[in-house]
Amino acid sequence: MTQIAIALYEGVTILDAIGPYQVLSWVPDAEVVVCAETSGRITDDKGLIHIEVDHRFADVPSPDVVLVPGGQVTRSMAVEGHPLVEWVRRVHPGTQWTTSVCTGALILGAAGLLEGLEATTHWLTYDELAAFGATPVERRVVVNDRIMTGAGVSAGIDLALQLVIEMQGIEVAQAIQLGIEYDPQPPVDAGSPSKAPSEIRDLVAALNP
Repeated sequence: MTQIAIALYEGVTILDAIGPYQVLSWVPDAEVVVCAETSGRITDDKGLIHIEVDHRFADVPSPDVVLVPGGQVTRSMAVEGHPLVEWVRRVHPGTQWTTSVCTGALILGAAGLLEGLEATTHWLTYDELAAFGATPVERRVVVNDRIMTGAGVSAGIDLALQLVIEMQGIEVAQAIQLGIEYDPQPPVDAGSPSKAPSEIRDLVAALNP
């Protein structure tokens, strides 16, 4: 049984976690565990959605897969000694895959896992990612050995499907994709910084200081 640990924390961006959870919860012979520094209620970055977490980081000492979602608060969490950073650093040597979505990559960077590697995150935090020795790239998913990083928010679904391919093959990933009917056909085409007009990038930056 493969144990997949999704780390949560106060102020998480909920789709960063729930998108991958929806994919990974379909994986055969896998157990998804949601964990946090302490058990109890976690509230998302909008203050509207609450999740009851049963498992502490200490209760999940040897996960096979780790997924760290993002959130604005990760900018202040990504420092030496933070409980999430230290848990990632501690469990990584034994994982099959250590992964992040969006600014969760800053946690991996603070844990010393991205030095000298290409990695991705939300485009607004490329500079912060680079400060940890990574080379930011504009791709939905970046794979380096057993470390996988995903771009902003919705890219977590893509990352999770790539993770399924790596773990169980393309047919299982296709079956899960069909099961969740993930067939993106957005009504607009401004979903990456290279596609969006400069005024739209400026608007997003103003909304996310």
